[in-house]
Amino acid sequence: MDDLEVRRRLPGDLPRLFGGDAAERTLSVPLPDGDVVWPDPGYPQRQTLLRPAFWLSDDPVDGDLWARLRAEHHRSGLWPLLLDESDQPWAAGQIAPEPVEEIGNYLPHAFMSEVWADWAEQAATADLDDLAPFGLHCPGPAPAGGLLDDPDALADRYARTLDRRGLSLGLVAVERGADALAAVGWQGALNHNEWTAPLAAVLRGWEDRFGARVVALGFNTLELSVAAPPVTTRHAVHVAAEHWAFCPDILFQGPGTLAGYAEDIRGKTSWSFWWD
Repeated sequence: MDDLEVRRRLPGDLPRLFGGDAAERTLSVPLPDGDVVWPDPGYPQRQTLLRPAFWLSDDPVDGDLWARLRAEHHRSGLWPLLLDESDQPWAAGQIAPEPVEEIGNYLPHAFMSEVWADWAEQAATADLDDLAPFGLHCPGPAPAGGLLDDPDALADRYARTLDRRGLSLGLVAVERGADALAAVGWQGALNHNEWTAPLAAVLRGWEDRFGARVVALGFNTLELSVAAPPVTTRHAVHVAAEHWAFCPDILFQGPGTLAGYAEDIRGKTSWSFWWD
């Protein structure tokens, strides 16, 4: 059967995710039962109610389905997410989307420098050792890593690993996975960053430099596959500095220093983040 024969227009309410611009989108993967999720009207400053934020399955799915949908992203325009509903009422619409167009207004190095400067103003002398060898001086983004695997194939395998957690499926109308955080209205880092768009800008950089792919989200967690991780200690420490600016809680959750955390991520093909 010709590929064109098995393609189908987006089913159900999925075209509404695009705000009416879905005529050329197709999807051949059958979907489980689910429905679109609308933003919380209590956050009018962050979004309008012209279209739903994303589609959510009624029940948990397996990683194979995630992989099949990821493979069709270039045609469907829908990025799949594994969503942890155990501590986040996604279906209740307690979400605050931000315009994807705003992500491009943020520069990862500027975001990192701002976080670092804010910390430096309040840092005690004893805190400087935690961020050694950089201390008060922000090192800026780390160099790109070398690919150890195909980024998409690795993401598919990671999704199959994460499906053991019983995660639901989300579908988001974005051109790249990094943008999904802003589009779905995720607020997991709200205690550290009022807006999600700067974090999405950082993720775009990680997609480009480290072959990262956004695979799963929880209430305040993020799971990435990473096809080009740092493999040397020096590079890992530099990447660890980026992780700290992105999610300062990494030091409190782990070894307490950049050097110790760097050893945890050196050569590792998945990155996990948790915000307090």
